[in-house]
Amino acid sequence: LPHPPPTPHLGKCVAFQALREWVAIESDSSNVLKRPDLHHMMEKAAQKLRLMGGMVELVDIGQQELPDGQTLALPKVVTAQFGSDPNKRTVCIYGHVDVQPAKMDDGWATDPYNLTDINGNLYGRGASDNKAPVLAWIHAVEAYQALHMELPVNVKFIIEGMEETGSNGLEDMIVAQRDIFFSDVDYIIISDCGWLSRRPALTYGTRGNCYFFAEVIEGPKQDLHSGVYGGTVIEPMTDLIGILDTLIDPNGKILIPGIREAVAPLSDEEWKMYQDIQFDLENYKNKIGVDQLMYNSKVDLLAHMWRYPTVSIHGIQGAFSDHGTKTVIPAKVVAKFSIRQVPNMDPAVVKKQVTDYLHLVFSKRKSPNKLKVTMVIGAKPWLADTQDPVFEAGKAAIKRVFNVDPDLIREGATIPIARTFQDVTGKSIIMMPIGGFDDGLHSQNEKMSRYNYIEGTKYFIAYLHEVSLIKKTSV
Repeated sequence: LPHPPPTPHLGKCVAFQALREWVAIESDSSNVLKRPDLHHMMEKAAQKLRLMGGMVELVDIGQQELPDGQTLALPKVVTAQFGSDPNKRTVCIYGHVDVQPAKMDDGWATDPYNLTDINGNLYGRGASDNKAPVLAWIHAVEAYQALHMELPVNVKFIIEGMEETGSNGLEDMIVAQRDIFFSDVDYIIISDCGWLSRRPALTYGTRGNCYFFAEVIEGPKQDLHSGVYGGTVIEPMTDLIGILDTLIDPNGKILIPGIREAVAPLSDEEWKMYQDIQFDLENYKNKIGVDQLMYNSKVDLLAHMWRYPTVSIHGIQGAFSDHGTKTVIPAKVVAKFSIRQVPNMDPAVVKKQVTDYLHLVFSKRKSPNKLKVTMVIGAKPWLADTQDPVFEAGKAAIKRVFNVDPDLIREGATIPIARTFQDVTGKSIIMMPIGGFDDGLHSQNEKMSRYNYIEGTKYFIAYLHEVSLIKKTSV
């Protein structure tokens, strides 16, 4: 990309040191033993915002109930406010500072909690997801302050510490704060995603997620020896594999009645938008290490990543999965699979469609075993209007800093907070990623490039200016 024009920004060494300090905190929200670190991380974020002169609160969102019945305090949510001029637009930045688990034994080349600079890439757990983007927004405010320039808009922050495990307690807090903290907010910005290629992007949609357990139960009362009992019982695993095979065909076609029919057809406008997106199929194949993809054209592949539902089978609990051999007939098995949803699909409807279909398929097997289907997650998809002024401001800011027009992309994964914000607050939502397409989120050797971190901060600075140019209308 061309070198961006000069834009006021904070000193690079200060930005890198801040990220180094944040990455060093093992804020793994999935590990209850790391909960003190997570509380420390929230305090660290709050203190950073306090030192900048923000009106900061640590909001108590209650307790987390553990599987053994014990309770544990959830990390408090950090809110902050810079400016309260009623004549200015108000933006609210959402981010999270908890991380996925990481250790050297997973295959990291460097200590995941010691930010390591290698060839312009900053390696560390949480560097891209989501600590550097949160800090980049903070640095954007600091840059205005360092230059003694008035912020062009009012800026609010809401930073949580449980995103990686489901944002426990956050939705209730958003509902409670709808007419308080969010009352004067015009736009909510999420930077918890990444670019599709080396071209900067704005994200306008995500898929939802319906996650299911399918249990075959009431078979034998205990695991059995296959040599002694094989051929004499109707095995739960055979039943389970049989029904899983009816979910999707080898070409990726979902076989559950009603799922495909609910999806809006791909419009000519969408087709043209996908055609113009920078995306290389060969690079994509090399990145994930496969010789063949489900689809051979860019448009087909992007459409099935973003705006068509998919079925994925994740695992079978109760099955033998260790090394070696074990001649066992499992007495009870549980399949875990999910359906990524798109707009026009309703989790409640999907739940009924899947449950009814699997029970129908199972009944045809005439098995004495029993089937139980449970939907344990029902997250809705999110879709924004790319013609909204908030997206026009994003395009202008990217053009200003990177000297290119952005790709408008969707995200195939699920970011439930976007739909929560939309449904509860009614505000316009935009996703503004600065993470690279090869950052390795949730994987080994996660990184944020120096370029994306610094130029992303400039981009956020420019965006605040562009939002200030959106005219306020009387209600």
